[in-house]
Amino acid sequence: MKAQQRRVWISSYLGTTIEYYDFLLYGSAAALVFGPVFFSQLSPLLGTIVALATLAAGYVARFAGAVIFGHYGDRLGRKKVMLVTMVTMGLCSGFIGLIPSYAAIGVAAPLVLVVLRLIQGLAVGGEYGGAVLMASEHAGVRRRGLAASAATMGAPSGAVIATGAMTLVATMDREALLSWGWRVPFIASFLLLALGLWFRARIEESPVFLADVARETAPVQRRSPIVELLRDHGGTVTKAVVVQLASYTGQGVFGVFLVSYAPPLGYAPPLVLLTIMIGTLGSVFTTPVYAALSDRIGRKAVLIFGTVANGLVAYPLFLLINSGVTAVFVISVIVYLCFFMTPVTSVSAVMLSELFPTEVRYTGVSASYQLAQTVGSGLGPLIAASLLAAAGGTDTTLIAVYIGVLAILSLAVLLRMKETAGTSLRSTAADPTPDVDSAQPPVGA
Repeated sequence: MKAQQRRVWISSYLGTTIEYYDFLLYGSAAALVFGPVFFSQLSPLLGTIVALATLAAGYVARFAGAVIFGHYGDRLGRKKVMLVTMVTMGLCSGFIGLIPSYAAIGVAAPLVLVVLRLIQGLAVGGEYGGAVLMASEHAGVRRRGLAASAATMGAPSGAVIATGAMTLVATMDREALLSWGWRVPFIASFLLLALGLWFRARIEESPVFLADVARETAPVQRRSPIVELLRDHGGTVTKAVVVQLASYTGQGVFGVFLVSYAPPLGYAPPLVLLTIMIGTLGSVFTTPVYAALSDRIGRKAVLIFGTVANGLVAYPLFLLINSGVTAVFVISVIVYLCFFMTPVTSVSAVMLSELFPTEVRYTGVSASYQLAQTVGSGLGPLIAASLLAAAGGTDTTLIAVYIGVLAILSLAVLLRMKETAGTSLRSTAADPTPDVDSAQPPVGA
């Protein structure tokens, strides 16, 4: 079983890395080349705006993907859905690299681009929940947090690889970049897809799913998972989203909003991007550390630390950023991304899987995560920019207060939640089979 667990962890990590590479690669390309390639009939500024609008469309589709793929993941199995999401994302990204320009086929080019982007959003919306569940449902109670962190590590890994790939091709001369250079990272998705499928096809279906759902001796009439989730577990979904808000908002503010806020302070844009990329890469290594710690001391302790840290460091972090000292800026942002943002993002994955019963777990994990991502990382930069404008364009106090208020809300919910570490993921009372490796004592024993 240990060999199978390792295979599952590698599959979850690689799958999520590839999916987020494909999804986030689009963002760099949208800002860099999609305007002149697919919207050349518009002015350069308007073309860039429209290209970024297609980027936003993918984020809107993520929640829909969480519901759609969550439905089938809870009904048909985790593995089947994960294979579908990986193939869908890989093919869409590869095909984006093959779309002729607007100059070649006219309005069909941007239309195909938007359609593929929407399908990408659907796929990535269903990927995360499946990757988390396959890892956590194959693991024993003693190492479930560490196992689930494999999926969490994939998102920043994919972001770093995507940023690095587009940075590399951006060094080409403008004509080569626009004609074929930008296409290379997208077409490479076909190769990454083959690699991911090789690992993912060799893993076994979740033993928890097989025990609780697939092995039912009599058919059970159930509502749609999303209906059942909202009707019977709506409060849990709300709590799960609120618990993650402060951290994901901090991620959006100090990982995205900072790209536009820092340059006017005297920091070169390449330095800002490099700093964020280093901090993101560092979070890949601190994620399993915090996740493993949660296996030893409990989920709540790590989540509370991360939530309180986000609320307390926001204001002093802005003071350090506003200092104008390059070394202070670089160190403070990297430290935040590695050590203060990561406790919640690393543990929320396994915490979500322990909050929902098997029959709605895929939908619950996916929907809760995507909602928190949308409100936190998605709307966070926009809200931060609006608060900055309301304060005259220079005072970041309101932004820090906003993060602090979210931290208070998250903390209030956390303090009322029960500890989930060490609990069984099995929902079927009639099935006495314990979790994998559950003969080992739970956390705190």
